[in-house]
Amino acid sequence: MDIGRNNLGQETSPYLLQHQTNPVHWQPWSEQVLAAAQAANKPILLSVGYAACHWCHVMAHESFEDPDIAALMNDLFINIKLDREERPDLDALYQNALALLGQQGGWPLTMFLTPKGDPFWGGTYFPKQAKYGRPGFDNVLKSVANIYTSEPDNVTHNVKQINTALLRLNNTRSGDVPLLETIDEFGKSSLQLMDLENGGTKGAPKFPQPTLLAFLWRIASRTGDENLQNAVTLTLDRMSQGGIYDHLGGGYARYSVDDQWLVPHFEKMLYDNALLIEMLCDAWRITANPLYARRIEETISWILREMRVSGGAFAASLDADSEGEEGKFYVWDVSDIENLLGAQEASLFNRYYDVSDAGNWEGHTILNRTASGLTLADDETETALAKMRQTLLASRAKRIRPGWDDKVLTDWNAMTIAALCEAAMTFRRADWLDYAKLAYNFIKQTLGNEDGLLHSYRAGRAQHAGMLEDYAHMIRAALRLYEISGSASCLHDAISWSEQVENQFADKKQGGYFQSAANSNDLVVRGKPVTDGAVPSGNGIMVQNLARLYALTGDTRYQTRAETTLACFGGRLRDQFPSMPGLLLGAEMLQNPVQIVILAPIGSADLYEMRRAVFATYLPNRALTLLGEDNNLPQSHPAFGKTRIDNQATAYICQGSVCSAPITDIDALVNHLNDIAKGKDQGK
Repeated sequence: MDIGRNNLGQETSPYLLQHQTNPVHWQPWSEQVLAAAQAANKPILLSVGYAACHWCHVMAHESFEDPDIAALMNDLFINIKLDREERPDLDALYQNALALLGQQGGWPLTMFLTPKGDPFWGGTYFPKQAKYGRPGFDNVLKSVANIYTSEPDNVTHNVKQINTALLRLNNTRSGDVPLLETIDEFGKSSLQLMDLENGGTKGAPKFPQPTLLAFLWRIASRTGDENLQNAVTLTLDRMSQGGIYDHLGGGYARYSVDDQWLVPHFEKMLYDNALLIEMLCDAWRITANPLYARRIEETISWILREMRVSGGAFAASLDADSEGEEGKFYVWDVSDIENLLGAQEASLFNRYYDVSDAGNWEGHTILNRTASGLTLADDETETALAKMRQTLLASRAKRIRPGWDDKVLTDWNAMTIAALCEAAMTFRRADWLDYAKLAYNFIKQTLGNEDGLLHSYRAGRAQHAGMLEDYAHMIRAALRLYEISGSASCLHDAISWSEQVENQFADKKQGGYFQSAANSNDLVVRGKPVTDGAVPSGNGIMVQNLARLYALTGDTRYQTRAETTLACFGGRLRDQFPSMPGLLLGAEMLQNPVQIVILAPIGSADLYEMRRAVFATYLPNRALTLLGEDNNLPQSHPAFGKTRIDNQATAYICQGSVCSAPITDIDALVNHLNDIAKGKDQGK
């Protein structure tokens, strides 16, 4: 490999391809490049970002496109450009290293490494010239290169300190599996974090945090805590009416830079929207709030319209920028709206969407509805507004669009598959389910093989070994499809991938699962993710999967694996529970499953009616099994040996070791499920 030139042209990542014409001699991350750095005995400058990242674009324009800065980089360093979405394990490793240096992480991530890849210093965005209290990038380059050359002992000391601390992050603090009472306590204590005026957690920026919301909703439902419930609905209402939501095209932006949910960071990520669809489905099942149903439908429509790639899978993101400006594609001026709608209609639209001559952001208007209320208007008004939105959307479509990162990521697609399944069953949309199945089959056929899953696909090339999150979310998607269809192949997929996780990712000494497989050779430390960020941790999702597999199959191996994982992190839960809601959701599922078995011919109208009743009820701990003519449940399942009554479709609902009497009447099934959902028929 010739490292004396820019070698990004053969990559498929849109982010890497954005930098293929930089005068910087960028290299993709590979073991060959690390070997070349060692042969040259030159330190590595690692720059990590992603295609939709605004400040990544800023640093690229300021520094990486500048011939003088590029010459300095090429002279002093081996320069590696990394797409964080292709290698989230590497990104997590170096973000942790930066945090250990006492700095706040983010993107672009700028890390300085030894030729072997060991981190010794870093930062995030550096301006070309010193500003914002940050040193100029040219001075940073010269200083770091000088330190590496003239102070090798200090570099070695830093490397040892950081690597020791990174290894320490993987150390587990064992403890008991949290009981339901403890989980409830953690949920109620989390209320202190919430902004009870604006929704979300306190302060700015505000991220959606759907895993935390799902946890709070679970506790609120089971304990009847109205304060928790109100904290969640306020958050969903403010997000769904605020500027973080795209009121014309549908879909939620990645976060709000202010504490009002008004000004989004305009990039739109697939994973945020998948997780929020599921959360809104859960909230709708209890509240029947038409706002949630509307936002679910609009967001799914956006995904299907703008995020599908050839073959049926889904693209990763839409950029924050267009024409070099953040948010330009999305904002409006009064004159634009009046010209499109006419004065009378514009007056109504402007009143509901906070449009004014002065604007609400940098002289422009971000459409939002919080000023007019957190609920939908009357039907007549909403119908009129919908027609106006279509007019504006058609006009907006003629603008220069933000960049589209059309790579397919296994874990993000799996989240979307699960969300489409949940929404399809909640709102009786067979077409949404069909799209979920298409995407599932795409991932299996294109990114799966006998050796396991791959992580990323684009331009005909599947690459990068699957990580814990890829397996965990595909297991979850497979189990969701199994509950809907009763398909033995989906259950087989989930079981097969679970065994691969156990063989490739399990920490046999301390418990829990590493993010990267055992044969990963290009990481100085394998991380073990347990805290939930924008996406839930791989360990949290695996505990949920294992708990559901145990409830479905009765196989105690899954129970043991879930308990081992929970116990290995149990000592950290007391201090860190707000950042581990995914793990707690799994702990509750393990102890409090609702095992539902429906005996009826697959495809029969009676089976579908009973299945609809199950999915219409908020039962987050459900483990639904659809059986045809034969009850082939394992002997350890509490419904083993149960039969149909008088040749009718028959349901059994089991909690603990006790099953209900056989239920053949749909109204009786609905009532029984509602009692469980309201906690009237649950062992606590």
